[in-house]
Amino acid sequence: MTVAPYREIRQLLADAAGQLPGVEGRHEAELLLLHVLGRERSWLFAHATDAVEPATEAAFAQLLQRRIQGEPVAYLLGRRGFWTLDLTVSPATLIPRPETERLVELALERLPADRPLQVADLGTGSGAIALALASERPLAQVLATDMSPQALAVAAENARRHELVNVHFQQGSWHAALGQERFDLIATNPPYIAADDPHLAQGDLRFEPATALASGADGLDDIRVIIEGAPARLVAGGWLLIEHGWDQGPAIRALLEQAGFVEVSTALDLEHRDRVSLGRLP
Repeated sequence: MTVAPYREIRQLLADAAGQLPGVEGRHEAELLLLHVLGRERSWLFAHATDAVEPATEAAFAQLLQRRIQGEPVAYLLGRRGFWTLDLTVSPATLIPRPETERLVELALERLPADRPLQVADLGTGSGAIALALASERPLAQVLATDMSPQALAVAAENARRHELVNVHFQQGSWHAALGQERFDLIATNPPYIAADDPHLAQGDLRFEPATALASGADGLDDIRVIIEGAPARLVAGGWLLIEHGWDQGPAIRALLEQAGFVEVSTALDLEHRDRVSLGRLP
């Protein structure tokens, strides 16, 4: 009996890339194989002709099949980069996305680095927003909240791993988790997709927690609750920043103004779409 020779890394990647859709196929294949091998990407270039052990190929094939079926790469790897941090993620959390870094930028512009501040991140998920702000503003105390104890466990582990001691965690729904404290800034990336949006049944969204994605017929149910309750949780001059969908800016600005906020505006993301609406409590 002839034993098939071990395949080289470059052959394995070429075959895998051909099975994955889109322009990211090759990159995703590399990420999955490097995850199985426990190697960094820089190692790959010098080892493209290395033979792959059968056990390694089998483990890679399992991950590849899960990706072909649509499971997000971030869940397969168990991590996703955000801001300057490498974050653990799980199906209990949303996958942090680059667009949310715009929210972090806008928050940092309103958080002086030279004095203590109180900051809240509502619906923290993996902790992406809270940990990014805490890492950039070490004098601030950041409270991260979420309804899901599983998500909070992931966020707390991310804080421990990055040694961010100025972040604290509280389980609860929106402002109810904040107690009686008032904050200099509240940031949130809440659910904002309409419940009947067909995108919820497509792509990576199929695998992410539905309660962190959809919010009522127009996607604004949770945002209404957040805006209505925010004035009682902010200090005078405090800011509320909300990430939202590309077509929701006008509605959210109107809600902010109705709640008494001033300096209300909507910031665009890198693709020039409405992404974050914000206002200051007078």
